Amino acid sequence: MERALRDHALLQPAGRMRERRQLARARRNAFVDVPARRNRVWQTDFSELETQGAGVWQLGGLVDYSAKVALACPVSVTKTWRDAVAVLEDARDRASELIGHSLLEDCTDAQTGELTPVIVVSDNGSCYRAAGFERHIAQRPELAHVRTRHKAPETNGVIERFFQSVKYEHLYRHEIDDGQQLAEHIAGYLTVYNEVRPHEALDFKRPLERYLKPPTITLAPAIQIGPCS
Repeated sequence: MERALRDHALLQPAGRMRERRQLARARRNAFVDVPARRNRVWQTDFSELETQGAGVWQLGGLVDYSAKVALACPVSVTKTWRDAVAVLEDARDRASELIGHSLLEDCTDAQTGELTPVIVVSDNGSCYRAAGFERHIAQRPELAHVRTRHKAPETNGVIERFFQSVKYEHLYRHEIDDGQQLAEHIAGYLTVYNEVRPHEALDFKRPLERYLKPPTITLAPAIQIGPCS
């Protein structure tokens, strides 16, 4: 039976079930308690938009789960692992700019020196399963990566809600010619989304106001997350 299954490529690769168990444990650890502190869980994804005269463009969004602040949303032609990495780097730079020190410092307990990395939650798109993406995560001790369950987009709901807002509240109301205009529209909307628009999920506070508030919750013990690739 095993030989027949192998001949028809129906056997799971060695270690596949172990990897699935590691991913399931990592997902549970990420949300065992609802993240109530900035830079504990980030959600990221891509969403596409067709412009009037220059085809389809990719929006690479990243939102902090607790504060709901959109830290990055660059526009790209593709959604490769390099584009996914560019989103992460934009978010890291923006987070450091907002809080006035590095993300690594914000994730390190001042008393014990223990590092609690930000858990970056993505779907199972090829860009997030790529070895290049995982290598980049491995080089950033302040970041860890978890993928959602297959066919379960609701587990990445904060970033999906952001894309819905940016499209229905702004982008669909304008005629956008190309990627440059699209990027300009998104930059303007991010200011509204983060700094002006009250959010019901935040008791009608603004995301940037919540994000900049000094954390009153101590960092949780470090979460051990194995490779996701």
